[in-house]
Amino acid sequence: MGGSRRPSFRTALLAAAAAMLTTTAAAQPSAPAPVQTMVQALDGHRVTLDVYPATGSPRGAAILSHGFTRSRRTLAGHAQALADAGVLALAPDLPCTFDFRCNGRAIAALVESLRRGGTFGKPVEKVMLVGFSAGGLSSLLAADTPGVVGFVGLDPFDRTMAGETDRLGLAAAGRLRTEALLLRAPPSRCNADSVAAPWGAALPALWRDELIVGASHCDFESPTDWMCRLACGDADPVRQQRVRQGLLDAAGRWMP
Repeated sequence: MGGSRRPSFRTALLAAAAAMLTTTAAAQPSAPAPVQTMVQALDGHRVTLDVYPATGSPRGAAILSHGFTRSRRTLAGHAQALADAGVLALAPDLPCTFDFRCNGRAIAALVESLRRGGTFGKPVEKVMLVGFSAGGLSSLLAADTPGVVGFVGLDPFDRTMAGETDRLGLAAAGRLRTEALLLRAPPSRCNADSVAAPWGAALPALWRDELIVGASHCDFESPTDWMCRLACGDADPVRQQRVRQGLLDAAGRWMP
């Protein structure tokens, strides 16, 4: 019959198996791009930061600022989650320990660098600032920088500076026109008895002020560590997920 031969059952079975493997491989989600660590000059300081490339085409960027005596690595989980959601995420080691205005200027310089483009890829039009504890205060001070579309305070901290009578963050909150989200724990020694709670009433463009019942200060880091748990209490996965969801909600709202 024309010299052609039907494929054997074994050949057909191998072909089907190969097709199944190809389909399965194509359906698997791509692995996250590797985190890049670099050093940038920001407002006269050499700042080490981790860059989490966005999955797909970035819809904006987020700068995540750590708390007092903490580091960029204590917000790595939040940064990766935002990157997985399509947001270019940057987590810097803030350059100044006690000078929150200094940290705010460094964050503002990083926003400007993102908007110019080059170092981190194409220019970014929309940037959200996320700050935990004292990093929340530093981020708030930079939240009026052009290009910032939203501010998230993760159980933020406030204080009165030497020689001043007004709390630094409360005064800045009253001037801010950028939309804001506050995620807070009940009063404790680690958030100075909710010293930043009055920000909610002062922020003109407050989107949401959410008190997470039973939360410890450590619930707002990702990952936290034994040092935080020892000083501030245990973290809980359910409460941590509420914090994470708040961040993703904010990204969806400000960077649709």
